[in-house]
Amino acid sequence: MTDVKRTPLYDLHVELGGKMVDFAGWEMPVQYPAGIMAEHNQCREKAALFDVSHMGQVILCGDAVGEKLETLCPQAYATLKEGKARYGFFTNANGGIMDDLIVSNAGDQYFVVVNAALRHQDIPHMRDNLDGVEVIEIFDRALVAVQGPAAENVVGALCSAARDLKFMETTVAEINGVECRISRLGYTGEDGYEISIPEDKAIEITRAFLAHEDCEPAGLGARDSLRLEAGLCLYGNDIDQTTSPIEASLGWAIQKRRKEEGGFPGAARIQRELAEGPARKLVGIKPAGRAPARQGVEIQSANGASIGQITSGGFGPTVGGPVAMGYVSAGHAEPGETVNLIIRGKPQPAEIVALPFVKQNYKR
Repeated sequence: MTDVKRTPLYDLHVELGGKMVDFAGWEMPVQYPAGIMAEHNQCREKAALFDVSHMGQVILCGDAVGEKLETLCPQAYATLKEGKARYGFFTNANGGIMDDLIVSNAGDQYFVVVNAALRHQDIPHMRDNLDGVEVIEIFDRALVAVQGPAAENVVGALCSAARDLKFMETTVAEINGVECRISRLGYTGEDGYEISIPEDKAIEITRAFLAHEDCEPAGLGARDSLRLEAGLCLYGNDIDQTTSPIEASLGWAIQKRRKEEGGFPGAARIQRELAEGPARKLVGIKPAGRAPARQGVEIQSANGASIGQITSGGFGPTVGGPVAMGYVSAGHAEPGETVNLIIRGKPQPAEIVALPFVKQNYKR
């Protein structure tokens, strides 16, 4: 049995009644006693706190880090201004997505957050390909996300500098006398922050957030239903090594200069799909009944032809019914098209809909 790792907040999760599960090799809370539905609604209505310390935190130091990152990613990191963060992804030679990530220009260095399950891939990838750049994986910091419409008040009560940040901005500031990196972003569709905290102060600062009347802890279950309603891709479900950013409707994350000039792995395929359109597209799917459609469910056209499959699905508490995302042939990707989902061998009616299922509430 492999060793399962624990985050700096493990003891607090147990104290709060977190139901711990193995997630990407880490013991993480899937829910607390309030339950996934209550935690989901807490995030949509007030503020929820998530432990995301399992994510890989990486510092990049050296000359021309942004330019060098552009040889691995289709994003315009060379022109990313200090104090700004940008969503992006590593692509492979075939134009597939190796991992998605957040890159921040922290002035004298770049700060990168990668997915927990792929840190073993991403960090060697950067070390092997970013010549003259020191790639430092951080092991002594926790990462917590405070998400929801009350997030600014929860974090701002302890750190006034947090109120001044807009979506996809980052700064270093003190919380209860402890220097933390605070970034205004997240994975729920709501306003919020991700805060990198020295591990020896992680529980103390997390308790301070949770002491606010509008903030409650939330686990992986609510994180998944929130991101699904917000139309946000999960690596390993909705995007992977075979999926191109254009198929995944992530063309918005590739800046104009990069679309035109290329110079990143898989550029030929991505530029071709930008010009001609991809053969399949990621779409929102709304089942007509109450039965949720899970990953792997076949999608058929109204006349019974197989046109794709579900990649993420479940119950959407805010929507009040099942929601899903999946890939369908490009000719069947228009919102309003009726399809059938083959659930337990039986066709169930559903409709192609525009993403996201709920309005994204970022502070622009």
